[in-house]
Amino acid sequence: MLELFKKFEKAVVMTLAALLAATILFSTLELAVTLFKDLASPPLLMLEMHELLDIFGLFLLVLLGIELLETMKAYLRENVVHVEVVMIVAIIAIARKVIILDIKELHGMVLIGLAALLAALAFGYVHIKRTHLNCDARNERSVKQ
Repeated sequence: MLELFKKFEKAVVMTLAALLAATILFSTLELAVTLFKDLASPPLLMLEMHELLDIFGLFLLVLLGIELLETMKAYLRENVVHVEVVMIVAIIAIARKVIILDIKELHGMVLIGLAALLAALAFGYVHIKRTHLNCDARNERSVKQ
């Protein structure tokens, strides 16, 4: 029965990965179309601020999808979710939100909350990386002895 659940789980993850890959492909095409359309509209080869924000938002969305796909690939390979990749995805998602925000329409507390969330994610990522580096260094020393 457990083997059946593992096969089902793998099939679901593979299906999700295929759907995510298709989404990344179409998002990349949407980014290219948006960029060329904005560059071709007057003033020619110039982008306005809202167009730049749209392009950066789409770019980060594609990057976010790639990082999610990397998480799924790692899960399929090792059957383990890598926390560093999940943290990077969260950081990119919050950074994308901050980049495309219209600051004039938000209260200061919302911005402080986003800043605190981003700082906490960055701190967590650095802490996880340091822990892994320390573990790797300890493992190297024990192998040499």
